[in-house]
Amino acid sequence: MIEKSISLGVIDPLEFYGINNSKLAILKEMFPKLKIVGRGNEIFANGEEKTLDLFEKKVHLLIQHYNQYNVLTLSNIKRIVLENTPEIQDPDDPKSVILFGNNGKIIRARTANQKKLVEKTAKNDMIFAIGPAGSGKTYTAIALAVKALRNSEVKKIILSRPAVEAGENLGFLPGDLKEKIDPYLQPLYDALLDMIPPRKLVDYLEAEIIQIAPLAYMRGRTLNEAFVILDEAQNTTVKQLKMFLTRMGTSGKFMITGDITQIDLPRKQQSGLIQAFRILKDIKGIAMVEFDKSDIIRHRLVKEIVSAYELEDERQEKKRESKEQ
Repeated sequence: MIEKSISLGVIDPLEFYGINNSKLAILKEMFPKLKIVGRGNEIFANGEEKTLDLFEKKVHLLIQHYNQYNVLTLSNIKRIVLENTPEIQDPDDPKSVILFGNNGKIIRARTANQKKLVEKTAKNDMIFAIGPAGSGKTYTAIALAVKALRNSEVKKIILSRPAVEAGENLGFLPGDLKEKIDPYLQPLYDALLDMIPPRKLVDYLEAEIIQIAPLAYMRGRTLNEAFVILDEAQNTTVKQLKMFLTRMGTSGKFMITGDITQIDLPRKQQSGLIQAFRILKDIKGIAMVEFDKSDIIRHRLVKEIVSAYELEDERQEKKRESKEQ
């Protein structure tokens, strides 16, 4: 991985990056494998040399366009970047649209690995998606599940999470079991509310067409004609994940998502997700998709935070290795 800096010259950064960095955001979407940051009159990009060279060439063309016409629109950026570069995908390509959510909101696969997840889901019955927080694993998975339900490919959606405490104890939380569990499942409700009208979602939940439950509720069930998502699977034990995976019935679609850098299990317990990712990867009909920092679409600071923790993990690993030698 290498880094390049590109000077904008005398161009006002606001003109080039756009209001709220809207133009820079388009560039980031069109080059998802690069880490791109605008600081004043310089753009910094980090990634593989071949992609960096293409990015640098395109930025210089954008600068030339602005200097010649004194304007740079979003359509200008897309036209110049896409011109003669078929390997670059248009983020607004209709093929990237998964479905239309509430109020016509477009739910699309926005990064290379999100698109890969969509493609793998179409061809496989069980899909593992691992990667850092904010990379869109769960959101994309739920969008695919809602799409399958709308298209009558499945009869129900089942969403589950292990109720593992991240510094909290369920027994000390107020309320009955549902009230204790709901905070763990809230991100799933949030995603569904982007895609299904609230009244319709209530109807689906009451009719159990959409079911949201802790992992423990899966034991003993056979899940037929369902799109089943297990989120936060890094917090399952080996036995728990094996139990879940063997619930798969006929005409089912299983998706397992998680972030192996955020395991909240006790230290002595092995994550079932890590083992499953290792031993199931060669089975036909099971697909693996690995997300990375380039897929993070939350606030730009999330990428910086993930990078900082990765560097710290590397430092600690080197310390352990040096002590062992």
